[in-house]
This record gives sequence, C-alpha cells and structure tokens, in this order.
Amino acid sequence: MGFRVLTVDREYGSGGGVIAAKLAARLGWKLWDQLLTEEIARRLGCECRAVEEREEKRDPVHYRLLKAFMKGSFEGSLNAPRLNLVDTDCIREVVQRLLPDIVEEGNCVIVGRGSSHYLSAKPDVFHVFIYAPFEERVRRLQATGKNEREATDLAETVDRDRAIFIKQYFDVEWPGRHRFHLMVNSAMGDDAAVTIILDAMANCGAARGDQSTAQTTLASAT
Repeated sequence: MGFRVLTVDREYGSGGGVIAAKLAARLGWKLWDQLLTEEIARRLGCECRAVEEREEKRDPVHYRLLKAFMKGSFEGSLNAPRLNLVDTDCIREVVQRLLPDIVEEGNCVIVGRGSSHYLSAKPDVFHVFIYAPFEERVRRLQATGKNEREATDLAETVDRDRAIFIKQYFDVEWPGRHRFHLMVNSAMGDDAAVTIILDAMANCGAARGDQSTAQTTLASAT
C-alpha cells in the first residue's frame, strides 16, 4: 500500500502551513488546514474563530474551573446544553471522529491538530515535522504583519501550548522525533523543503515496494 496521506506538524512560525499548501498543490491533493477548522466548526455549530481559539492548546485555568463546576453541580448540568461551550475536549473529539473519514478518502495533506499522533499506526500515512531556528520563525511572523514583540511572544508561547496539548491527550513529549518519517528545517527555503519531502516520500515508498507512491511523488518533485 502506498502513501495516500501526508501529515505536516510544525513549529509555530516555521512556515509549515505554507509548505503544506505547496505540497498539496504539487501532489494534486486536498489540503486539510483551514478546511479542517471549517469542518470542525460546521459539526460543532459554531464560528470558525471559536475553534481557532482552542485548537491544539489546553483550555485556560478559569475555563477548566468553570467546566468542573458545570460537571459537578445540578445548576451547571441544567445550563450546560444552553451554553454550547466550545472547548479543547469537544474539538479533539470531533477531530478524532473526522480523521478516519479523511484518511479513507485519501490523497490529502493534513496540517497539525494531532493528526500525526491519531494516525501514527496507519501504514499509508507519511509524517513530516517542519521546524526552524527561533530567529527565522520571528522573521516569518513579522513578515505576516506582526511587530517584533508580538512575533517573539507568539514564537515563545504557541508551541508551549501545543506541547501541553499533546502531553495531555497523548501522553507523549512534543514533537517526539521518532514519530515522524522526516523533520525539515524550513530555513533552507519553502521550495527546497517541498522538494526534499517529496523525494523522501518517493524513496520511502520505493523502499517499501510501493511503486505507485514513488511514481506519483517523483513526478510531483520534477
């Protein structure tokens, strides 16, 4: 069986989302990034912004206290359905139910959301991690319109939240190098990173005897 799905996990600000989009374009595959957020929001019946605020991060302390109250009190149990709270737990549950359908469809690139962990046992999924030096991540974030202070703060804090999320729900350290087929430093340039990933997929597929994967990815790399 060849690789039918590619997961892209990433350090914040490393350009992982951009690289994933380029990979999907080169392969002619569907990109599950913003589309995944939109589908989660649709299934939860909420705005995309509510999902974006809680994806890949632990709920804040004040929310966890509120949720504990809601679970442990009669008044809370009465009001909970009307509040329609969107939190990390319900997003994670939707992702867990959604990913098997995405994998079944195949020919897609999935960005983050714990996908490399949920799909770690799938033989037809290729897992990539994108990283970059801290200064490079700050530079990339500034290029999106953030000032230096905002970019530095985001580069320092977002991945901390992701690591806590992965530890809480999968009980593993993030990123966990042994969980990925390939880790790529995006400081070499997005196009170079894309070519390396496609070559690695092709070579790995060929080594496993998956000629379809090798032919598809090699054609995309040229």
